[in-house]
Amino acid sequence: MTKHKIYTMSVAKVYPHYITKAEKKGRTKSEVDEIIRWLTGYSQEELEVQLEKETDFETFFAEAPQLNSSRALIKGVVCGIRVEDIEEPTMQEIRYLDKLIDELAKGKAMEKILRKP
Repeated sequence: MTKHKIYTMSVAKVYPHYITKAEKKGRTKSEVDEIIRWLTGYSQEELEVQLEKETDFETFFAEAPQLNSSRALIKGVVCGIRVEDIEEPTMQEIRYLDKLIDELAKGKAMEKILRKP
């Protein structure tokens, strides 16, 4: 079975689209970075290194320092698929990130996006 092409795509290629999507709705790059750091456990410096190295999505999530245990609370639909029903772990991580960026662009408060009680 061949891998989905998103797995081999560089995070750095998609990252500007996350920023653009957020900024169109009055949100910021720093909020996008905060979401990515919350989800993956990368520090800001580690995130920037991953972007500079043009790390692919599969490696980005495989090497994430500490995937947030609260990410299992992320529910909803991305690209017509419920993120909580995705069985392939790497694809689910990618879709979790997509969902969080969608929530940011829809104006949701950061506390809610980051699943803070």
